Amino acid sequence: MRAFVFPGQGSQKVGMGVELAQASAAARAVFEEVDDALGQKLSAIMREGPEDALTLTENAQPAIMANAIAVLRVLEQEGGIALADKCDFVAGHSLGEYTALCAAGAFSLADTARLLKLRGQAMQAAVPVGVGAMCALLGADIDKAQALADAAAEGEVCTVANDNDPSQVVLSGHKGAIERAIALVKDHGIKRGVLLPVSAPFHCSLMQPAADAMAEALGKTPPAAPRVPLFANVTASVVSDPAEVQRLLVEQVCGRVRWRESVIAMQAAGVDQFVELGGKVLGPMIGRCVSDVTVTSVVGMADIEALIKEL
Repeated sequence: MRAFVFPGQGSQKVGMGVELAQASAAARAVFEEVDDALGQKLSAIMREGPEDALTLTENAQPAIMANAIAVLRVLEQEGGIALADKCDFVAGHSLGEYTALCAAGAFSLADTARLLKLRGQAMQAAVPVGVGAMCALLGADIDKAQALADAAAEGEVCTVANDNDPSQVVLSGHKGAIERAIALVKDHGIKRGVLLPVSAPFHCSLMQPAADAMAEALGKTPPAAPRVPLFANVTASVVSDPAEVQRLLVEQVCGRVRWRESVIAMQAAGVDQFVELGGKVLGPMIGRCVSDVTVTSVVGMADIEALIKEL
């Protein structure tokens, strides 16, 4: 069995999608449609930067999605491959969940771009700059990370935001609490704590205003039933009912990204092949979560051509 998975924020880089756009009309059409939907030349920022403009949450989120969907469209239109015929489940890391749902037909490309632009803006606006922070804990499992978060909180928000793999957990919350957590890593048997270059503390209770904004937006643009079931971030379990998908997307803004558990659950459901579209970020995490699976990361035309032969 096969799962297609889609990367989250941090996988963006200037020049993303350039090779695809040069090689494929199907990819160019994706970037043009996203530009039209947003009323901005996002494709120019992806192509030429500047990097600080691409890193802005409201640009990074739709850009990462557009890049992954461009890869998928080339596969579909030039490789003659239908997603629903070639994969059993989809999943995405944080914003990648929207990409996964777009790939599975639950949202149109234009709606996905608009929802992610709004999500980025709402997440950015939820907390004033400098109030929140995030850090990656290296050499930390979930139990060590939780104990550290509890010790560092001191009445402020300090939460596990991303359980990525057995050796990498991300904390999110008030800046003071995150700084205390980094200072305490050695006391908790954790190798390192690294402050992340993010503009807001994602996936913690400080994001509630953004969750409210997404509840309103998804009320106006609800998902259809996905053609392929989704493994949801906040439950690490499978979902295909559109109302449930909608509810979980709202919960996901403040909720934990349970990526490690999702990968383990997908393997338990029979998945032995993972295909990451549009990045090379999730592949290494998957490899640290489970053994006896194959992981393929597909970014450029050569990757796409190799995958077409394999499928």
